[in-house]
Amino acid sequence: MYYIVESEKTFEQASQDLDAAVKRHGFGVLHVHDLGGTLRSKGIDFSEQCKIFEVCNPIQAAKVLASDMRLNMALPCRISVYTEAGTTKIGLIKPAQMLSSLSEDKRLAEVAAEVENKVIQMVDESK
Repeated sequence: MYYIVESEKTFEQASQDLDAAVKRHGFGVLHVHDLGGTLRSKGIDFSEQCKIFEVCNPIQAAKVLASDMRLNMALPCRISVYTEAGTTKIGLIKPAQMLSSLSEDKRLAEVAAEVENKVIQMVDESK
């Protein structure tokens, strides 16, 4: 259900490269959550880095919502760049598997597979 790759890049470089790859593939970055920074700002001792990129392709999102409006809760796609024991990783929960657990609509499965292929390409280009 997960797709995670390790990167030789620094956390910051992988984050920048992911941002560029998302845009090259016709998706937009709606928001970036700096989870590590947020936890540290709340006084929590958290040594790892973690940024969660919320990414969306409006055309694909509209198709998902046309299939089942409840699926708005599964949007947008999230891709994380994070560190774990000194290693930079980039990962996501695969959209096709996630959405197939929420709907049996075959059209939705096709859209989810298309989106999944694109986000995996983004991750692979960023590593």
